[in-house]
Formats: sequence, structure tokens, C-alpha cells
Amino acid sequence: MKLRRAIKDSRSELELFRRRALAGFALIVLALIGLVVRYATLQVSRYDEFAARSENNRVKPIAIPPARGLIFDRNGVLLADNVPAFRLEVVPEQVTDMKALLEQLGQVIPLSQDDLDAFHKLLKQSHRFESVPLKMRLTEDEIDRFAVNRWRFPGVDVVPYQNRRYPLGELFAHVIGYVARIDADDLDRLDPGSYKGTTHVGRIGVERSYEDMLHGTPGYELVEVNADGRTQRVLQTHPAIAGKNIYLSIDARIQKAAEQALAGQVGSAVAIDPRNGQVLAMVSVPSFDPNLFVDGISHIDYSTLNTAPDKPLLNRALRGVYPPGSTVKPFLALGGLELGLRTPSDSVLSTGTFCVPGTTFCRRDDRRGGFGTVNLRMAIMWSVNTYFYKLALDMGIDRYDDWMSRFGFGQPTGIDLNGESSGILPSREWKAKRYKTSWFPGETIIAGIGQGYWTVTPMQLAHALSILAGHGVPYAPRLVMATQTDVDAPKQPLPNPPSGPSVINNPADWQAVVDGMQMVVNDPRGTGYGLGKGFPYTIAGKSGTAEIYSRHTDAYNENTSLAYLASRHRAWFEMFAPAEEPRIAVVVSLENGAWGASSAGPIARKILDAWLATQSDAPPDTPLQPGSLSSPDVVSGAPAPPNAPASSASTPGAATDASQDTPQDEPANTSSQENPP
Repeated sequence: MKLRRAIKDSRSELELFRRRALAGFALIVLALIGLVVRYATLQVSRYDEFAARSENNRVKPIAIPPARGLIFDRNGVLLADNVPAFRLEVVPEQVTDMKALLEQLGQVIPLSQDDLDAFHKLLKQSHRFESVPLKMRLTEDEIDRFAVNRWRFPGVDVVPYQNRRYPLGELFAHVIGYVARIDADDLDRLDPGSYKGTTHVGRIGVERSYEDMLHGTPGYELVEVNADGRTQRVLQTHPAIAGKNIYLSIDARIQKAAEQALAGQVGSAVAIDPRNGQVLAMVSVPSFDPNLFVDGISHIDYSTLNTAPDKPLLNRALRGVYPPGSTVKPFLALGGLELGLRTPSDSVLSTGTFCVPGTTFCRRDDRRGGFGTVNLRMAIMWSVNTYFYKLALDMGIDRYDDWMSRFGFGQPTGIDLNGESSGILPSREWKAKRYKTSWFPGETIIAGIGQGYWTVTPMQLAHALSILAGHGVPYAPRLVMATQTDVDAPKQPLPNPPSGPSVINNPADWQAVVDGMQMVVNDPRGTGYGLGKGFPYTIAGKSGTAEIYSRHTDAYNENTSLAYLASRHRAWFEMFAPAEEPRIAVVVSLENGAWGASSAGPIARKILDAWLATQSDAPPDTPLQPGSLSSPDVVSGAPAPPNAPASSASTPGAATDASQDTPQDEPANTSSQENPP
């Protein structure tokens, strides 16, 4: 049986097609509307955003680090320079596998563990799009090998930069300091904007203290790059502003002479112009090569320096603290006059032993049997302990502390370097805070000869001496005396006005003390006699020997060897010249010196000779000739003066610790002696 075919309904089909067509057209219209809206959003509403993204893919800003300011001595001798160099940098966001890249790169350019450690530290603190230094100061061979393999290391490139160099090396290490690679700690304290593209920062010394002035302001350039990130052309350049050049007050000739005079002995020397506080020399021996630190010192080199028994990294001029010994006696003598406790003609009987009245606490003098009756000038000339024991006791520790603080003892000098030690000026309050106990009269007399709790830095003593030499007018010590925007611009002096009025009220008091200090050097009976011979100006000076003896040591024993004494003594000598109107004050400190006059005195004299050679108005009959700088590696100063060792044959004798019934907390293992046997 055949099925009947259904009759086709053309009208219904046509209506269905019409509905479907309308639906499809509506969808197309909606899609077109959506597309138009999207295009409008991209091209109108978010045009600036996407245009910037596009531009950033094509244009890349590159920071231009500023040239670091140069450092010169007062005469224009270059002390810190910038030399061209190349380093290897990595952009982290362009590296997919950093570990693999470093392993492969190490096969082309040797990478030390120090390089990798420094790189990983910076990597943690840097943005992924910023270049991170991997290896500094590439050799020509390393640059060539990398150029051949450049295609293998996307995100790695060789970048030129200016590397810091110190032509005179160890001579100025403790003054100038050094720069070092910026580490994670530096990133936390530095302004990221100001250090864009900069890899080094001042670490110690002038480099650290004047970082803001030396660093400058970074610039940038806009470059067009291809898909691989390689530069095609430079579109814009905004140059960096170089840091200011700095001129130190130090004279390299005097600095070199001081270093040579120390001759490898452990100690330091400081010279200051008392008329303005300018530091003319500041030497700490032994020293180190600051160039080792510029691109990251190796662990081996740093360990060698850090563990050396003579501590070459210690700036003894600023941070070495030692008992000053008899060098404080002129200051105490001046205090006795200024406070009305003494007159220059007042005399004291020295019998060889001084006891605190009403006690059995006694101290010996510098000569067996004493010096007899002495006045102020003789007491300074002979360094008579008894005179200063009694004066300190009459003054009392409170007035003593107040007077000595006027010369800057017990506090930072204010020198324009970081890291200065304060030393200790003994006082009732200091001991109560430190030891929770009271002050004893025996400690006062010991303080009178610069012993006991007393400690000073060579810079502190030089600062105090410059105040004394400058007729009591205090100036904060200054290393930087002028700045300069560039080598063709004029120097801009940095003012250093007095930090206060003169501490001396009566000029006659000053003259009496200076008379005694002149006798130290020029009188045949003086502890430093001979040190002024052949010098065209009158020298005033004072020796100091901080001794460490056990209670049972017989320091009067003339058979004691100089080597043994040197191992137990801290030798000082302070001097200034011309004595009438001083223009230079010098302090020399030796950690192992037999006697202040014979060990440290000749060193101070050689520094004066070097200074004299730099003076255009030096007397014409002096045999010394001005030195010159013939090369960046050799500083020639004044020729060595004739040997003129201190002689004190007329004042034999020695002092020891002869105390009895020492009060609690009184440091009984020190004494002071300026008249060696």
C-alpha cells in the first residue's frame, strides 16, 4: 500500500526562513555593534594606555649614570679618578631559565663565586625589567668571546661604565675611603630615582661622607629597540649631571712624608692648620689598597685584611683610642693658670714620690729622688709628674673635666668624616654610669698625667693641640676645603668659621705654657731636646708615653731593653710651629714606641720639615727644597732632615707604678714617664 506524500506548505517554509534570516541579521548587527564598541574602547577610551604600551615595546628608556666627582689634594693632585671600563649586565625578564643561563655564560666568561653571590643579592632587590650587573671590569678577551656568543644569551649585554680608581692607593685609603658595589642594604637606604643606573656608592671616608656631593644626578636616553630588545637608534638624550669635584685640605707631599716617617711602624699622624682647622695630613699605618674594594673584594683578600694582627683596616687617626699620657700636661697647666689655681712662678717640690694627703696612696715621679723645686715652665720642660699630680688634685675632677672638655676631649671633634670615636674624658658622672661606683682622689691625680680611664684619638689630640696653638680659638677639623662643578669652573671654598670664642682669657697664661713647651724642644734639659735643631722657626712641643707596668715591675731598672719598653708603651709627641704664631700643629702616635720624645718626636719633626718645604715664604737660608709630584704614583716631599734624636741624658730616671692601697676600681697598671734612663 503506497503512503501518500504530504503536501508542501510553501507559505510556512517561507515564514520560517524569514524569521531565521531576521535572527541572523540581528546577530550580525549585534556583533558589528560589539566590534564597533570594542574598537572605540581601544582606539578612543584607552588610546593613551595602548599607545604607551606600543611605544614601550618599541622605545626603551635607558638610565645614564652621572660621572662621579673627582677628588684632589689642595694643590690639584688627583686622588680619585674615573676610568672607562665594561661590565656584563642581565635583564631578568628576558631570561627564561636564569640558572641555565649562568651555567652556560660561565663557560664563555669566567664567573667567580663572589660575582654570583653579589648578582643574586641584587637580583632579589631589583625589578625584573632592570639591568642587574653580573661581572665588573671585563677584559678585552672576555668582551670578544661574549660578542661571538651574544646570540646565545638573550637579555645579557656588555655595558660601558666609569670605574673608580685611586692612583695613590694606600697613601690616602683612610682619608678618601673607597666606593663599592651597591648591595641589598644600600638599596634600602638610597633613593632609587637618584641612583638609577648607578652601580657603586661611597663606603667609607670622604667617598661616604660626601656621597651626595660626589654622586651627581642621573640622566636618561630613549632608544628604539627591535623585537629582540637590541638598540636600533637613539631618539632622545637627557644628559646626566656629573657630581662635584672635591679639593681636600691635605697636601699630598706632607701626607707622603708622614707615611715615610712612620716607616711601617703601627701608628698614626695628624697635622692641622690651627688658623682655620684645615687638616694638612692624616695618616694611619698600616694601610690597605682601596682599589681592591671597588668591584668587590674577594673573600680571601678581605679575610687577609680583616684578620691581620696589625689591623690595616682600622683608621687609627679617627678610631684608635689610647691613653694620652703626658701630652695633656700643657692643657692642665693652662687650666691651672686660667682658673686662678697657679701662677707661672708658683713652685712645687718634687721629691720623687707624691702621696694623696691623708692616705697611703702614692705615685712616683719621673726621676728617682725627684726634680727638686720646679715652676710651671720647668714642670712642662721636664714633664714633672708631681707638679701635675698636685695641680689636678687642687683643681678637682669636676673642674678638671669641665676645663678639658673645652679642648674637645671626650667628644667627637666634628671632623667631616663618619665613624669618629669619642674617646673617654674621665669624670665623676662617667664612672658612676660605667662602673656604678664613686670617684676617688687617687684617680684624679692619675688623670692629671693622662692615665687611668683617659683615652683619646690622635685626631682629638691634634684638634686640642690646634686650639691651644691657635691661642684658644676652636675650629672643627676639616678635610674638604673647596668644591667645583667641573674642571673648568672656579673652586667654591667651603667656609669653616670658629666653633666658639677663645677658651683663653689671659694671653700671658698662653705664653707661659708655650714657653714651657719651647723648652721641651730647645732647652738642653728638655725631654725633646734636639728636635728643634736646624729648623728656621721656633718649635713648641711635648712628649707623652703611656706606660703599662705591673705593680711589681721596677721601671727604674736601666737594663730594661728598648724592645720590651716598646712592646708596653704608647708613644706620643705633639708640636707646633712657629711657636709665636703657629701655622701647623702635629701629633704623632705610636702603638709600640719606647719613649714619646725619642720614638715619636723625630717623626713629628720630619712632618714639620715636609710642611716647611711647601711654604713659599720659608726662610731663604733653609736647606729644604719644595717637593713636587712627578707622577700619580710617586709623591716627593721634603728630603729627610738630619738625624736629631731627642736627648735627655741630663734628666735620667724612670717612673713606675709605686702606688699603695689602691682604691676600688682605680686602674693601677699604668704610669707616666717622659725621662727615659
